[in-house]
Amino acid sequence: MSLGSQIAWDDTILPFQLDASDVRGRVVRLDGVLDNVLAQHNYPQAIEDLVAEATLLTAMIGQTIKLRWKLSLQVRGDGPARLIATDYYAPAHDGEPARIRAYASFDEDRLDPSGPGFEQIGRGYFAILIDQGEGTTPYSGLTPVAGSSLSDCAQTYFAQSEQLPTRFILSFQKAQDQWRAGGVMLQQMPKASPLMKDGPTGDEGLLAAEDMFSDGAELENWSRANILLDTVKEDEMIGPAVQPTEMLVRLFHEERPRVFDPQAVEFGCTCSAERVVESMSIYSVKDIAHMTTDDGIVTADCQFCGAHYEFDPSTLGKDASGGEN
Repeated sequence: MSLGSQIAWDDTILPFQLDASDVRGRVVRLDGVLDNVLAQHNYPQAIEDLVAEATLLTAMIGQTIKLRWKLSLQVRGDGPARLIATDYYAPAHDGEPARIRAYASFDEDRLDPSGPGFEQIGRGYFAILIDQGEGTTPYSGLTPVAGSSLSDCAQTYFAQSEQLPTRFILSFQKAQDQWRAGGVMLQQMPKASPLMKDGPTGDEGLLAAEDMFSDGAELENWSRANILLDTVKEDEMIGPAVQPTEMLVRLFHEERPRVFDPQAVEFGCTCSAERVVESMSIYSVKDIAHMTTDDGIVTADCQFCGAHYEFDPSTLGKDASGGEN
């Protein structure tokens, strides 16, 4: 396999459909993107793992939103890992790359550096937010943090909020100072509302995938696709030696896989000096004075990309924008 074909699949999301199973899905590979996301901060490994997993999930979920929309994933908990936040910006036009960014907030004093990242979230919620642009009301849906991974939380979210059986398998690793990451998402094609005979069977009384099938044939198709997915190998997901299309044929050749146009994705942040000024327009002169350093400036740092901004206090706040003090 040539170096060119390896690179061609880096930082892409490949939608596909299994025609024999009535199941759709996505294959994601994030390499340079994850490098850029995690290079902005010196996270402990437990936090790096959470951010890597959240970034992969966001890429696969975000690929379905419309042009110019924004999808955000947020995980908040009462444990040392307080917040994992990601944003996926859909392309402005067809053929352009999507952009993704992510960061984490954590309490280093309480963090167990040797413990699994997910256990350090504690009790909290997993949320998906979709911003359709100016003049619209953002959509938000959330479910409790449950299961043993962020992937479990995402599966529960789709079961609870969308009533769609969904499965994620992810893999990521850092070798020679370079991240390679990939994953596969399966999702039952949308149908009428499911018929649940015996109530939810998931963790904490939440819906599980098996609760959402109205007949045995649908459940059999879903189970067969998942059994095949269970045979996926880590090097198939993260590459670069195996192309995503080759992996899909190896896993699902009897399910008649059909692929669609891949979506390129890159690291990207939307912060700017103008946005900081706008966000500070809600503060009074007194508020701005409290933010002013001994050197007579107001500073702001972007949590996502690490950009540092400095401002003259007289240019900030309500007074500067024409409002009242």
